[in-house]
Amino acid sequence: MVQGNSLSLVEPVADPVPATPAVQIRNLSKWFGSFQALKDVSLTIARGERLVICGPSGSGKSTLIRTINALESFQQGEIRVDGIQLTRKPEAVEAVRLRVGMVFQQFNLFPHLTVLENCTLPLRLVRGVSTKEAEERALYYLGKVRIPEQAGKYASQLSGGQQQRVAIARALSMQPDIMLFDEPTSALDPEMVKEVLDTMTQLAGEGMTMAVVTHEMGFARQVADRVVFMDRGEIVEEGTPVEFFSNPKELRARSFLSQIIH
Repeated sequence: MVQGNSLSLVEPVADPVPATPAVQIRNLSKWFGSFQALKDVSLTIARGERLVICGPSGSGKSTLIRTINALESFQQGEIRVDGIQLTRKPEAVEAVRLRVGMVFQQFNLFPHLTVLENCTLPLRLVRGVSTKEAEERALYYLGKVRIPEQAGKYASQLSGGQQQRVAIARALSMQPDIMLFDEPTSALDPEMVKEVLDTMTQLAGEGMTMAVVTHEMGFARQVADRVVFMDRGEIVEEGTPVEFFSNPKELRARSFLSQIIH
């Protein structure tokens, strides 16, 4: 704009540099012998996103999530976690695993250690944290999952739901950027499922980046930003929960939903 003898220019505002995705998977393929478990899978998980991966048994969803922190190798494609390319080099695997927490179907707690010791052991061995700091951090996260009073007990003294919440606290104590859940409620009795899902819902509400393999469609409807449906090693369909549950486009997705939603 011209005012008298002065010339005022408004500098164009540059587009913001897009943030590095939490996880970026490109053209991923994996074989177990002659069986191809993953077929040219590409997927991006944004920071703070809550992603649910569902599909029938044997569809490749657990294999996919396990490749993200190198629990499964892959033969083709690329995975980047927090911008770090995952290769077979030990330093790359370690760098990725320091950023990723994982909760499995089984609780994998050491029976001879207390709840507190189960949570502090990886902190001391992997992070090199002092015993005092490890205990303070573990107690904080046991409080986050609402079982700090169980710190002195052993796994055999806890319910399945409590054991899974200990596993979540143990993973959170490492302060990961991303949490992966591989069917975390499948080994639980039905009455214990809710307490674990409530804990995961709380984490989601706090902005944790999450990728969850699950058949709990109520959780997907309530918590997910995006639902990915897999079948036969491929991503068949993806969309928001409203899109996926209200109007699935693919026949395989419609058939899957008709079998698990009554």
